[in-house]
Amino acid sequence: MPQLRRTILSLLLLFFALTATAAELLVEPAWLAKNLGKAGVVVIDVTDEPQYQRFHIPGARPLPVYLLSRRTRAGVSLSIGPTNVVKLLGQLGVRRDDHIVIYDDMGGLNAGRLLWELDRIGHPQVSVLDGGLVSWVLEGRKVTNKPASFRAVSYGKPGKGPHGGLATLDDIRQWLKGSDEILLDVRSREEFVGSPRYPRSGHIPGAKWWEWSNSVDFENGFRRRPVTELRSALAALGIEDANTPVTLYCRSGHRAAQAYFTLRSLGFHKVHVYDGSMLEYERQRKLPLVKGLK
Repeated sequence: MPQLRRTILSLLLLFFALTATAAELLVEPAWLAKNLGKAGVVVIDVTDEPQYQRFHIPGARPLPVYLLSRRTRAGVSLSIGPTNVVKLLGQLGVRRDDHIVIYDDMGGLNAGRLLWELDRIGHPQVSVLDGGLVSWVLEGRKVTNKPASFRAVSYGKPGKGPHGGLATLDDIRQWLKGSDEILLDVRSREEFVGSPRYPRSGHIPGAKWWEWSNSVDFENGFRRRPVTELRSALAALGIEDANTPVTLYCRSGHRAAQAYFTLRSLGFHKVHVYDGSMLEYERQRKLPLVKGLK
């Protein structure tokens, strides 16, 4: 019995230690202001280069989002892959045990892309600043145009985590044959519906539509919309249970990664991004496309 009690106590202590250090996925400007400059907290700016040069959050390290993707000869945009992601992180002086806080100025559009890549390599602690640079500035918090100072380090090898699902063209082909997984198109209404002028336009048959921007409250500092509102909208599409498998796509995988961030922030566990998205799919002449809202 004493040994059993000690074992239970050890497990409880481990649980509380893990929950105490686990990073919140979505953090407010007030939290970042309080933790800015603390050892182990690394802020990464994924706005574009001109914006970073104009002003950014003090100490933020620049990572232009275009560095996270590559173009194939066919014009398809794909991830640079985990090995190259860890090289980029090392060049930014990021270590695996750092708590990374990401922000952009586009409602999570760029931040979502980096979050997905960090999830793919199993980075333990990642947060996204709610509203990003927009909410930070609207609250009157300090900015600077002074470049951050850091030294390159060795991040280590990419790992694996419970998130960061990747879907490929082969996965989509299998999905077309029948699947319980929900395929969610997060492009604009016009893109989803397609145009009679372009035969290879429209959406993947059976895909549901939910534009990525529906998750952003542009009138409230570009923050994520309220949880109840988002959950209600997703539930109407059949995305209600946290374990519902969902694959997201757009045109290049970029907007899909923002939607990935949104679903992750709402507690969904089985979310995948179709990396090649429509830039890849529409080039497959034998694969079907549907026009209209259904």
